Amino acid sequence: KMPTDKKAAVKKPVKKGDSATKAKRVPAVPETALKGKKAAIEARAKRLRLSVLRRRKERQKRMAVFKKAEKYQLQYESMAKSELQKARQAKKHSNFYVPAEAKVAFVVRIRGINGLHPKPRKILQLFRMRQINNGVFLKLNKATSTCCASSSPTSCGATRTSSLSGPCSTSAALGASTASEFP
Repeated sequence: KMPTDKKAAVKKPVKKGDSATKAKRVPAVPETALKGKKAAIEARAKRLRLSVLRRRKERQKRMAVFKKAEKYQLQYESMAKSELQKARQAKKHSNFYVPAEAKVAFVVRIRGINGLHPKPRKILQLFRMRQINNGVFLKLNKATSTCCASSSPTSCGATRTSSLSGPCSTSAALGASTASEFP
């Protein structure tokens, strides 16, 4: 319905300082942008805290690994000194000193399987040496040493601690994802 009264139909002009216009005024920056900015600042602060904690943990881990390596180095040096001392003592008393046998060997496949008997072929499968020039580290015991001796297409040799502590000794460098993959 149209108002019949002319006074009611005419709107009053709004003054600049009126409180009604202040309530309708749109903010200069949208509220969603402010929320996004606040969330980004909080996320950045959280990332910085986590990175500081991660770096602290990594540093502690590096220090622990270094201390453990130092301990092993001292142990290897004392073992070498005692071996040398035992050999000198045996020589002094006109005896022979037989050092302990190796505990780990590196086995390399050097030949193909054409004309190979089934037993050495099975040994190659057990050692996971399916191609020529494949190599594996083996823990030496009676069974593995007899297998190494009976399989002709392989070359087997004992390792030293210096060759085991090199950059190629890690399981990732050897292509194994876990230590359980070694035979």
